[in-house]
Amino acid sequence: MANLMECRQLVRHFGGKRAIDNLNLMIESGHIIGLLGPNGSGKTTLMKMTAGILKPTMGDLLIDGERVGVHSRELISYLPDKVYLPSSATTNELIQYFSDFYVDFDEVRAKTMVRDLGIDPEQRIKTLSKGTVEKIQLILVMSRRAKLYLLDEPIAGVDPAARDYIIRTIIGNFNPGASVLISTHLIQDIETILDDVIFIRNGQIILHDSREGVRFHTGKSVDQYFREVFAC
Repeated sequence: MANLMECRQLVRHFGGKRAIDNLNLMIESGHIIGLLGPNGSGKTTLMKMTAGILKPTMGDLLIDGERVGVHSRELISYLPDKVYLPSSATTNELIQYFSDFYVDFDEVRAKTMVRDLGIDPEQRIKTLSKGTVEKIQLILVMSRRAKLYLLDEPIAGVDPAARDYIIRTIIGNFNPGASVLISTHLIQDIETILDDVIFIRNGQIILHDSREGVRFHTGKSVDQYFREVFAC
């Protein structure tokens, strides 16, 4: 398969610190990949650069063979780790806004997920719990027919009962030509859906393997091996 995302000697400085340090990475289409590492390892910085929110200090970051820019933003659906929705809007208003703004947005899919999760589409964001707002953000992101989904902590704030539905949503809502990059600390909850795993520490990739490869080479689950590698 062709490389959907490619990083070559990628560097990002914040002051005198390298958040991303000469990182090299290739991601093919058709994979669900876990981007795993402790706080401050560079996960969110890498996602923000891929989404075009931050610019690399040095190096190249290519999406579908082109540098991050107008073209790549049409291919990427990004879920940040912070709430960004306007507090005065309703879910229905947000669905309409996304439908107007993104040509690949599936309004029917979004409304179906809102109904399935029991969310009142006429309630304003400011009246909803943090977990419900995070569900709405994920619904909006996964209702696009993108080529690369960037999900930064998509299940961190939701109740355990909703996690299975959200994980099924992630699996079922991307086409075989797309890939999903998921950053999470809840590895045990998502491990079974991962095709590949990336361990990142101090802005550098220290492991990139298939989930089954990790189990074969270490005799451990991804969650168990993560705890071993990043033990305090």
